[in-house]
Amino acid sequence: MSLSLRPVLMGAFAAALLAALAGGAWHFLRRPPVPLTEEVLPLPPESPRLDDSPEYLRCLDQIPDDPQGALAFAEAWQDRAGTSNGSRHCQALALLALGDGERAGPRLEALAGQTGFNNTARAVLYGQAGQAWMAIGDASRAYAATTLGLALAPDSADLLVDRALASGSLGRYADSLADATRATELDPDRPDAWVFRAAALRHLDLPQEALHAIDRALTIESDNAEALLERGILRQLNGDLEGAREDWESVIQSAPDSAAADLAQQNLALSEAGPKRR
Repeated sequence: MSLSLRPVLMGAFAAALLAALAGGAWHFLRRPPVPLTEEVLPLPPESPRLDDSPEYLRCLDQIPDDPQGALAFAEAWQDRAGTSNGSRHCQALALLALGDGERAGPRLEALAGQTGFNNTARAVLYGQAGQAWMAIGDASRAYAATTLGLALAPDSADLLVDRALASGSLGRYADSLADATRATELDPDRPDAWVFRAAALRHLDLPQEALHAIDRALTIESDNAEALLERGILRQLNGDLEGAREDWESVIQSAPDSAAADLAQQNLALSEAGPKRR
């Protein structure tokens, strides 16, 4: 089937981008900080510990539940004790949690550019900067930031997945496929890598390979909303309209407040309206 004749259906790249725009790009904040003093550090997106002070840990702990309070705390801490890497980092992450990627991105990139940190910590910071840019829909700057991170940590599955999303959002599907595929090789049990691989394959007009990737994602996580959203599109393209509706309805039922559910609802409406131009 020619790409130009396909329905206008929204899939995994759109769902992930909408989630980022809605503030879902800071999932890393709930993970434990990474000490800078360790020789072998976890790969991104675990947050690097840039400061050993109790203020820093208190500030980071506050972000998931009260980002506005964390921002105020970081600013007061900076006014009281002067600028430190800890206060700058917490301030940037609080801004990211508030959806202010325009201010968070440059702050995180500035921290990542400091040569006093080890490469793993800098890679994490570039990854966080990339997520900040995605939070405001700037996929080009997100791609640039994650590329800098991958230069420092080339085997980071997290950064590869983030760059696959940025590439896919830019319509660079071959690049997205390469990064997503490498991520599945490094971490074969993460469903998001398989979902982005499937989305890239679909856009490259390889629907059967895309279905294999989606099946792998759903084997890992049977109720993954983005995987079900993407499988619904693939089923619709294959003429299985009932299967597509079942997948999209499952997304809406299992994750009703998600970006994937919004797109599943749009896809249902488009499917019911009949053939559309891509």
